[in-house]
Amino acid sequence: MPGVEEEKRALCSVVVPVYNEEEVILETCKRLRDVMDASGADYEILLVNDGSRDATASLAAEVCRADPRFKLISFSRNFGHQIAISAGMDYAEGDAIVVIDADLQDPPAVILEMLKKWREGYEVVYGKRISHEGISLFKKLTSRLFYRFLNRMTEVNMPVDVGDFRLIDRKVCDALKLVNERNRYIRGLISWLGFRSASVGFVREKRFAGETKYPLRKMIRFALDAITSFSYKPLKLASYMGLLISFFSFAYLLVVIWQRVFTDTTIEGWASSLAVSLFFNGIILIILGIVGEYIGRIYDEVKGRPLYVVSRTENIGAERQGSLYLRNR
Repeated sequence: MPGVEEEKRALCSVVVPVYNEEEVILETCKRLRDVMDASGADYEILLVNDGSRDATASLAAEVCRADPRFKLISFSRNFGHQIAISAGMDYAEGDAIVVIDADLQDPPAVILEMLKKWREGYEVVYGKRISHEGISLFKKLTSRLFYRFLNRMTEVNMPVDVGDFRLIDRKVCDALKLVNERNRYIRGLISWLGFRSASVGFVREKRFAGETKYPLRKMIRFALDAITSFSYKPLKLASYMGLLISFFSFAYLLVVIWQRVFTDTTIEGWASSLAVSLFFNGIILIILGIVGEYIGRIYDEVKGRPLYVVSRTENIGAERQGSLYLRNR
């Protein structure tokens, strides 16, 4: 972090992952420019195009040509939101790096408060949602439950009601680059690193335009990545369930043998037997599914493929220019 005499020379990098945001990208760039101009700091704004299929890439390129402080990293295809954030951090050159989504639900003006906290000595400053505007009750409830459930499942203390909107110091960014996981949960990884942190409260606004890029299917996938990246408890739970079911099954077997040998009771009821069998088979399949989630992530890790592929850049330094970039292990 800079001292008092170095604050004016400090460079702030703003990483903005974008995917099919043609309706909002120009307004986002305008607001970010206004906020960063007001900060009095040197800055760069990195737009990471995550394989958009609309006009997002061309609009972002126009912004970059008009203002060299804007830079574009464009993927060859869609690699995912968390990977886009990772790429932005890889290319960022700032002493402080801010991550903010392009949909303007996270107010850019909060960056000024984050920079203030950073200059006070904090190495991670995350935006904490005080309230949400324009989202359903179902999403509010599931979000609150998820963050609290995740904290109980892991040994890493993760702040609740916090997304990826945050500022990290250069040393945190460099440490994060050493983490080579493919199924990434950035906010959890930053908490795992354990640097000194603070929060800045804000009201999350309605999306400026367009549609959410996190429908229910992606949210479930995201939640699975978060849990399996930071907790082995599901595997332990599967083991406990297996032991418990085995115990009751063995006890029931003894009861059946006792009835057969010492009583005249006739065991009847194919329906009930079938129901019990289906129940236990269902439990076994659930356990296999949990194990499969972890095995699938192991398979992803051992393949050793690049984390992302960059096909095009704008305003990136000559040492990184070229038609293709790979992020390896």
